[in-house]
Amino acid sequence: MSGDTKSLFREYPRFLWRCFQLSFVGDWKYYTWMFLLSVVALFGLNAYAKQFVQGLITTGLTDQVSWGLYIANFTYLVGVAAAAVMLVIPVYVYKNKDLHNLVIFGELLAVVAIIMCLLFIAVDLGRPDRFHHMLLRFNFPMSILTWDVIALNGYLLLNLHICGYLIYCAYNNRRPTRKFYIPFVFIAIVWAISIHTVTAFLYSGLGGRPFWNTAVIAPRFLASAFAAGPALIILTLQVIKVSTGYPVSEKAISTLKGIVTVALGVNMFLLISEIFTEFYTGTTHAASARYLFFGLHGYSALVPWIWTAIGLNSFALIVLLTPASKNRWVLNAACVAMIVGIWIEKGMGLIVPAFIPSPLGEIVEYVPTLNEILVCTGIWAFGLLIYTILVRVTIPVLYGELTVDTVYHTDPELKAKQKQATKESASVSLE
Repeated sequence: MSGDTKSLFREYPRFLWRCFQLSFVGDWKYYTWMFLLSVVALFGLNAYAKQFVQGLITTGLTDQVSWGLYIANFTYLVGVAAAAVMLVIPVYVYKNKDLHNLVIFGELLAVVAIIMCLLFIAVDLGRPDRFHHMLLRFNFPMSILTWDVIALNGYLLLNLHICGYLIYCAYNNRRPTRKFYIPFVFIAIVWAISIHTVTAFLYSGLGGRPFWNTAVIAPRFLASAFAAGPALIILTLQVIKVSTGYPVSEKAISTLKGIVTVALGVNMFLLISEIFTEFYTGTTHAASARYLFFGLHGYSALVPWIWTAIGLNSFALIVLLTPASKNRWVLNAACVAMIVGIWIEKGMGLIVPAFIPSPLGEIVEYVPTLNEILVCTGIWAFGLLIYTILVRVTIPVLYGELTVDTVYHTDPELKAKQKQATKESASVSLE
């Protein structure tokens, strides 16, 4: 091992310590945001502690509806994680310079989304103390669930390596060596598509749930992911631009808007195709779809949810197709509508109806409990907390304010001078 490499290894603990210290530095808005997220996360932890002691009786899950809000959030977040590829492909495949210095924020979002996915799976386990049984009975390659475990954890490791390597190179004022990250980038592109495809196969492969027995689920998953994920990234980049001054070009936002528009249009088309197939054929297998869209035998808890989702997605698509989307606030409103609409469609609108009616013809409606909602909001708050810290640490490194040779200034005047002095060599080169 060369002396240069040894020095990099020796510097790594100091780099982590400096990043840890930096995560506690910010203005009053940063502290307020972090405090609120911490409070919500602690409420969620307390709710999960109650569930851990009492079991899934604290949730609205039943023998008839065994998957609910937890798996709905898991399904949605797998799509958010996969959507990071919509930043990676334009940069590394099509050499899009506008997204060049922003791709790392999408990859960081993918890391956080996968962590949240794993947490939602963990809280959905009725007996988490028996989790090791699943590892001992690792039924590979027959089990689709085993494939999903490999896909999720593999994608997490890939993005951790890519992000960590690029940020650490920027910290050491070194140009990244292409062979250490470019192959992993292209593997991650294929892997991103696979994680959502495998998740879709988990559902469509269950023969006892006719609502999921359709080949269109995997394409719908990908289309909705490539709409909601970049929409979330658009909002994130605008927050970063306003709060930190990090350069985010309008062309980058416009590129993401184009991706979102096409993906949302495809998602709506696939939804219409699915609705036509379910209702035009008029088979008994359409009972779950009838329950979802119009109610069944007087039960209609999900009807307002799905029509709200369709309304929000239709509004977002109309806005994105008109010149009004050039206005930043209108674009943000469309992105928020799309994020919420797709969350309902892929979550409550996809998971719960498959269990109603049950294979025995029972209709037991699912309503999440307060404890269940607190656990979910706690995980979301924890994920946002991690993402805020990652972005908080990453931006000074990319700006050249926090490097192996510099002292990061917390004083506003010194910080402004430092930022001006290093602005030209600020961003890490990803080429």
